[in-house]
Amino acid sequence: MENKQEFKRSLSLYDSTMIVIGSMIGSGIFIVSAPIAQTMGSAGWLILVWLITGFMTIVAAVSYGELSGMFPKAGGQYVYLKEAYNPFISYMYGWSLFAVIQTGTIAAVGVAFSKFAAYLFPVLSEDNYLFTLSGFKISAAQITAILLIVLLTWNNTKGIKQGKIIQSFFTSIKVISLFGLIICGLYALKSDVWQSNWSNAWNAGTLSLDKASNVWEFVPYATTGAILGAIASSMTGSLFSSDAWNNVTFIAAEIKNPNRNIGLSLFLGTLVVTIIYVGANFMYLSVLNMQQIAGAEKDRVAVAASGAIFGDWGMYIIAVMIMISTFGCNNGLILSGARVYYTMAQDGVFFKKAANLNKHAVPEWALYAQMILASLLCLSGRYGDLLDMISFVAVMFYVLTILGIFILRKKRPELQRPYKSFGYPVLPFIYIILGVSFCILLLIYKPAYTWPGLIIVLVGVPFYFIAQKNKKLEEE
Repeated sequence: MENKQEFKRSLSLYDSTMIVIGSMIGSGIFIVSAPIAQTMGSAGWLILVWLITGFMTIVAAVSYGELSGMFPKAGGQYVYLKEAYNPFISYMYGWSLFAVIQTGTIAAVGVAFSKFAAYLFPVLSEDNYLFTLSGFKISAAQITAILLIVLLTWNNTKGIKQGKIIQSFFTSIKVISLFGLIICGLYALKSDVWQSNWSNAWNAGTLSLDKASNVWEFVPYATTGAILGAIASSMTGSLFSSDAWNNVTFIAAEIKNPNRNIGLSLFLGTLVVTIIYVGANFMYLSVLNMQQIAGAEKDRVAVAASGAIFGDWGMYIIAVMIMISTFGCNNGLILSGARVYYTMAQDGVFFKKAANLNKHAVPEWALYAQMILASLLCLSGRYGDLLDMISFVAVMFYVLTILGIFILRKKRPELQRPYKSFGYPVLPFIYIILGVSFCILLLIYKPAYTWPGLIIVLVGVPFYFIAQKNKKLEEE
């Protein structure tokens, strides 16, 4: 009976757009501007990093519109890679998604929820260790993160409607709250802070605190190559914060009128998020100087900015906002990721049971498999290290997917394309150049962000050939 179940098309354009926005906005925008400020050193470069990220994200999203129109199937990007290249390339993407990209992000967002919940309920603090497990100290924050992941996974096993209700509700609240915070911050603009930030807006260099003298030091970059390397390094954070927009393609089989609505939701969702992200950074620059942004305690720039705007209540306001944001973000990640593993199982390259839908027409087994790995990453405490590699691996596959548009135009010209990539071939080509440049610069200047990620991807290779061998044995 399970195998005969089919996905139900019950998501509207609004629902799809909320999944794009909700999956993108987690905890990153509240935190990563601090390390970007430390690396770039000035206001102009801080904003430029977010503008480049926004441009790349929107171009990639509208390019995926063409692919989603041709292949409105569960699995999204996994399917696009298989059609443009071969099953092996798509498998490597699916493996990377399961091994680190999706599950690692779910773990990180879950722990971020716990960390900010500790502002309201100190007992949930990451410093409150409950017990030791195989040499690992397990904190209340980690347990809370796991409980959150379990709760959202269970809710999503009850059907797509259950998941979309949570997604639409929490995403709406977070968007309204973020726009409200930006407006309040710009209204509270401190003219002396603003002028200080923009007086030397285009001096690129590192900004660091000399602990001995307690004085901030600015060290300019000596070469253009160093500046480009710094931009690439900074963008690991901004790209991670802007990632997961493609999750809506994973649930294509459950979207009404997917040929139209997937591409449109990708554009609308990424545009709204880009406006919010750039606006949030202008808000930070309105009430905090560059040293305060770079030196925010534990990189919590939004907490510092909210304190400058609202006073003592600021910390609690931002804590509630981030709890809402991360709750909705994790729901979208959990909901969509399992659909890729379902499609992989249908192709015989993932656990067989993941190919089944339950009585609510959702891949329950795949949801729980994802939950288990994400929970283990929460316990390991190593999810942070894994996330450093996500941007490199994710952009690598984005580049391959967008290159697939060019390949499919030659390889499958007969396919109907209800929506064609905007600005083709110029904008997709620009994205490919920017994406390849980003990956090369990281390889040169920040190898710690790249080689471990590649190793994780390559670890999946033997599993593919084992799966292929098992398929042949079953066919015989």
